[in-house]
Amino acid sequence: MTSDRAAVITVSDRCARGEAEDRSGPLLVQALAERGISDVVTRVVPDGIESVRDVLRWTLAQGARLILTTGGTGVTPRDLTPEGTRGLLDTEIPGLAEAIRAHGADAGVRTAVLSRGLAGIIREPNGGRPALVVNLPGSTGGVRDGAAVVLPLWPHLRDQLDGVDHAVPPGR
Repeated sequence: MTSDRAAVITVSDRCARGEAEDRSGPLLVQALAERGISDVVTRVVPDGIESVRDVLRWTLAQGARLILTTGGTGVTPRDLTPEGTRGLLDTEIPGLAEAIRAHGADAGVRTAVLSRGLAGIIREPNGGRPALVVNLPGSTGGVRDGAAVVLPLWPHLRDQLDGVDHAVPPGR
């Protein structure tokens, strides 16, 4: 599909401490590979605004164009992935985040609407290429739902980020 680099970031205190196995991150890596995206950097970081902000900056420095986070989108006190992401977004794409929640809810997961995940564009300082960042829930089901929505849109989104004009959107 593309040679652009992607990043998968798992945000979890327990996984970062080695107390739990990261199942969602590897699932995202697999979903990316199935779409032909094999250049993927991965990180596991603890919950928190600063850790999320720092790892997003790191992924940009690594040249990631598509950044998928998993975890930290719920309503517990440590679920701060959206707060760590929001300050770096140049442009939010609320429809994408809403579509992910709706996909989960339509699949019968009522709690999908509780995810506070964001989606948007980060433009790297110093003239780097812009990247799409999407916060996905930490559950494997939430990751599957999010990948099902985001990955088919990625080629079109990437082209738009690169300034390519599309007369007809995909799927029309």
